Amino acid sequence: MMLSIFGQYGSSRSYCDRESRRSFIKIGGMSFGATALGLADVLRAESTQQKSNPNKALIQIFLGGGPPHQDMWDIKTDAPSEIRGEFRAIPTNVSGIQICEVFPKLARLMDKAAIIRSVVGCKDRHESYQCLSGWIPDDLKALGGRPSIGSAVAKLKGALDPAVPPFVGLAERSSHVQWSDCGSAGFLGAANSAFKPDGPGIENMKLNGISLERLQNRKQLLTSLDTLRRDIDTTGVMAGMDAFGQRALDVLTSSKLVDALDLSKEDPEIVAKYGDGKPYKYQFDGCATRNDHLLIARRLIEAGVRVVSLSFGRWDSHGKNFDMVRDHGGKLDQCLSALIEDLEMRGMLNDVSIVVWGEFGRTPKINKDAGRDHWSQVSCAYLAGGGIRTGQVIGATNRLGEYATLRPVHVQEVIATLYHNLGIDVTNTTIADPTGRPQFLVDHAPVTELI
Repeated sequence: MMLSIFGQYGSSRSYCDRESRRSFIKIGGMSFGATALGLADVLRAESTQQKSNPNKALIQIFLGGGPPHQDMWDIKTDAPSEIRGEFRAIPTNVSGIQICEVFPKLARLMDKAAIIRSVVGCKDRHESYQCLSGWIPDDLKALGGRPSIGSAVAKLKGALDPAVPPFVGLAERSSHVQWSDCGSAGFLGAANSAFKPDGPGIENMKLNGISLERLQNRKQLLTSLDTLRRDIDTTGVMAGMDAFGQRALDVLTSSKLVDALDLSKEDPEIVAKYGDGKPYKYQFDGCATRNDHLLIARRLIEAGVRVVSLSFGRWDSHGKNFDMVRDHGGKLDQCLSALIEDLEMRGMLNDVSIVVWGEFGRTPKINKDAGRDHWSQVSCAYLAGGGIRTGQVIGATNRLGEYATLRPVHVQEVIATLYHNLGIDVTNTTIADPTGRPQFLVDHAPVTELI
């Protein structure tokens, strides 16, 4: 997609791309006095800066609906047919580790990932809240709830670049809205919430009938008026408004965010490698299999976003479970493997964490509709990047996939690991709630086997 700012700007002549500058401008050109910075200059400067100070970032891929653990990362080949199901296990490039046959590309990348087969602490609730924060919505509800990892990182680390939001949510709105929730800001408030490109955020970036010159003139006028009011302001509110307004203007007058969202600027071969996830099947009230969102996530991280959350598919397979896994799993295999290889090729994999999981697992026994029902006793998680120890499986379930028999890993341990990868020490870091009381990010430590 391409974001355009509508309004008059300069001549109405048509240019070589046959687009009139009068009809729209694409934000991002920078000029300081008589010196103009070209795109190549900017990218060269950014490249130098990123090599010396890489962006520790996170891509969260939420599989809304509860993916079937025993049909993905924990195949039960010795279980009876009414539990085992239709899939066979295939070997990976790590000796002794097998995964479902619908993931042949990921099987060849097992040395770059880790699987947790014993995730516990899940609640039987169709929502992303716990996977994105480690908590349930009821916790500290009177104060606004616990913040998601994206909002906490936005609060603790701020923006890497003033023109780029630190936290972006890509999930398109679904009928069951909890599946498209990209992470709540909780008691941290709207200032630390995710920027959503498909929501009001993009619409608010369209300057209908306003040129950049006029925008700057209006900013100067507001600044002069604010100076008069600031003299009598003793609450600090004006200072906060100044910072918020400056951030909005920084984003508005830069092309970074817009360019990151525009896949027409990407190498067509890379776009094809990720795929588009179409046709969208088994979507119902959930999210589509947007393969392209994983590519956009990589582009956003390159632009300076710290945390990107997205929802992939609708995994609530009470019926036709195996048909759904073939469809969703095959598409996930394509785009997730492409993401891992893409990040590695760009030298970013050790700095960018990837987590793939859902709100709970599925029942061991297959129901009469060839589906699996809710099963909160145990589930799985797939992790890659971020400098973790890869090429391993952590934990195990019993022969029927009912419960954890080896190394149960609490949901919050996974979240704590992601914080660790981002350079945040969960044992010492707190954020003050609205009452002024310091709140720890989670109550558990990182998974020691991964760090």
